[in-house]
Amino acid sequence: MNEQDKIPVSKVGRTATFMKAGVKVGGNYLKYYTNKALRKETSKEKLNEANAEDIMNSLSKLKGSVLKAAQMLSMDTGLLPKAYADKFQTAQYSVPPLSYPLITRTFRKYFKKNPTDLFDSFTPKAVRAASIGQVHKAMLNGNELAVKIQYPGVADSVRNDLKVAKPLAAKLINIKMEDLEYYMEEVEEKLVQETDYGLELKRSMSLSNACKHIPHVVFPQYLPEYSSDKIITMEWMDGLHLKEWLDSSPTQAEKNKMGQALWNFYSYQVHVLRVSHADPHPGNFIITPEGRLAVIDFGCVKEIPEAFYDSFFQLVEGDVLNDDKALMEIYQSLNMIRPDDTEEEVAMFSRLYKEMIELLGRPLRHDRFDFSDDSFFNQLNEITERVMRDKNIRKSNAARGSRDSIYLNRIYIGLYAILHDIGAEVKTGIVNKV
Repeated sequence: MNEQDKIPVSKVGRTATFMKAGVKVGGNYLKYYTNKALRKETSKEKLNEANAEDIMNSLSKLKGSVLKAAQMLSMDTGLLPKAYADKFQTAQYSVPPLSYPLITRTFRKYFKKNPTDLFDSFTPKAVRAASIGQVHKAMLNGNELAVKIQYPGVADSVRNDLKVAKPLAAKLINIKMEDLEYYMEEVEEKLVQETDYGLELKRSMSLSNACKHIPHVVFPQYLPEYSSDKIITMEWMDGLHLKEWLDSSPTQAEKNKMGQALWNFYSYQVHVLRVSHADPHPGNFIITPEGRLAVIDFGCVKEIPEAFYDSFFQLVEGDVLNDDKALMEIYQSLNMIRPDDTEEEVAMFSRLYKEMIELLGRPLRHDRFDFSDDSFFNQLNEITERVMRDKNIRKSNAARGSRDSIYLNRIYIGLYAILHDIGAEVKTGIVNKV
């Protein structure tokens, strides 16, 4: 993959890159409607594929918060058309890295040294590049290290990038611009935190220590003295990423073991610590040669407010789905039903929520759950596709749900997706807190 020699950092430069993508998308729409008028062969799927390609190309050049947001959207089943979700998922593992001169500039700024002066050896090419930063491999005193370097200008551009991207986001997820602000505050806060490597280092060390007792889960050791506001240095973890590991044909017992480790890792954080790793995509985990799950990135962390936790998990406890009055109280407390909803909207969304809660909460209401069950995920896809097509639901494009639910939903949707990829059967249930 070709390296980038520069990255747009000014407001003007980044906005211009957005605008170029907008022009290309506009051209794709013009071509689509022209072909449709002339009755030439065309499809909405091809239009989405072309738009997704052009948008992703621009986001890859910009890097940072907008690329991270695209990755987040791609993980939420059914939120985006398939072409967008497929293309945006590449932000997890396949982004053009920055060239070595830009990396040395960061080291000289924070350490007054080149990386080769700080370490015994340092790979000039990145071994991995993602949305916020890229990873290089280094050696120090015979120890292999992973050195994560943040892209220049990413931290300073978060707020402006999101401001420019809001109209596109509102259109993609079908929500009023004024209501989108309510959720964007939460997203913006998390993205700003992800660019604070000092905070990430503290959280990485704290959560690693708090979770070190969980069976079959391991964490790298961190080197604060070789870290800074834009650089994190940690122990290199040997092993395979999830797809590579699955390609090695692990046994069902091994799949169940890794799935259980992953479930326990999140269950303990959510239900005991009330602070959780909130970026469950495959690139953040490695399966070690010893058969353990290594967690290698704590950039995104969600602190779960007590009142929100209580209301959220009441939805999957006991017989609450059979108590319409109790359900309505929870819906209202979580802003799922709004004070200005019509009777028709209350009835429509109440039916929808009940169906989705029964499905999404199913693993939490059972002692064991088989995530290899395709029928569960087919049902989930069917509901989300139905919601996307329903004109009445799309017409009611007001903000719904607590903004605290954004990252907790992301945790569980991402967790379910990974466990499905693994094909694991695990002990589940809220009571399984490790």
